[in-house]
Amino acid sequence: EEGIHFDENIQVGMMVETPAAALMTDEFAHEVDFFSIGTNDLIQYTLAVDRGNEEVASLYSPAHPAVLTLLRQVAQSARRAKIDLSLCGEMASDPDYTALLLGLGFTTLSMAAPMIPEIKRVIRALKMEHCRQIARKAMSFDTDKQIISYLRTEMQSIFSDDS
Repeated sequence: EEGIHFDENIQVGMMVETPAAALMTDEFAHEVDFFSIGTNDLIQYTLAVDRGNEEVASLYSPAHPAVLTLLRQVAQSARRAKIDLSLCGEMASDPDYTALLLGLGFTTLSMAAPMIPEIKRVIRALKMEHCRQIARKAMSFDTDKQIISYLRTEMQSIFSDDS
């Protein structure tokens, strides 16, 4: 309108940070070039848990089946629409979740710089088919405790094989 020059091909993306947004990604995928999931907020809103409130913070869990179901939904929507997908938040920088996230289809993870070497070390030890198997198995569990126990056991197994 104002005649200001800009790149008309600039990509437009969407932060997915609420359960409602995650559930509607099939529709939103037609409007954007990429999704980025903000896991800190998505987890908090999905579980109705304020992680800053010490009375309920222990209920905040990235491994909760409802959270993983939403992550899978967004990844599937992005794959179907052939748009880019990334994930940011504390979950991206936790090595226990790396294989699961890769297995769900997340190949771009945004994290605090100090965690990059550790996550790169984990990624180098993984094979994508194994990550997909881990994701399928993790999605079959009923509780976050079962899921995190399984993920930690898998990570221990991967790194005990290296020694």
